[in-house]
Amino acid sequence: MIIRDYELKDEIGWVRCRTLAFLETAYFDNVLKQKEFYENPAIELVAEIDGQIVGLIDVEYEKEERTVCSRGEGLGGMIWHIAVHPDFSRLGIGKQLLDTAVNKANAMGLNRLEAWTRDDLWVRNWYEKMQFNEVDSYYHIYFEGDEMNHQIQNKIPKLYLVNTFAHYVGDNIDQFNNKRIHQCVCFEKNL
Repeated sequence: MIIRDYELKDEIGWVRCRTLAFLETAYFDNVLKQKEFYENPAIELVAEIDGQIVGLIDVEYEKEERTVCSRGEGLGGMIWHIAVHPDFSRLGIGKQLLDTAVNKANAMGLNRLEAWTRDDLWVRNWYEKMQFNEVDSYYHIYFEGDEMNHQIQNKIPKLYLVNTFAHYVGDNIDQFNNKRIHQCVCFEKNL
């Protein structure tokens, strides 16, 4: 396996790897058709075995405080994507990608990395094992069908809400009886 900088020719492999990896998480429906590009500089790495992209990490980083990260002082980096192809999981690829990204972040003078994830216990455990600390959270709520009629007020004539995705930052999550609510958690790693 080699870890190297992402190249434009890697896009299809990057998308495939991310899609397959995310299918096993609470982000299963967050499918991308192409790789994201960032407003700020980014550390973009892939893990490759025999020409196949089997892992990836994208860290957009700040040149000015609080332009990318949601908290903290000094310059930080946001992990937007980290994924390992499920056929290659549990081989340490994610850790090797993170370690390489951390080395690059240190060389650039960043003092922390931030990552947001949902409530998959195995993902949270991985971040904790990688020495990230949970520092913040809020909720992702999906409203569908009848849930829409009871919980969301629509004031636009002839507009019928079928599905809605919302962020809830309050403390009374029990007021929602939706089938799909995820706690979105921020993890932070000091460098």
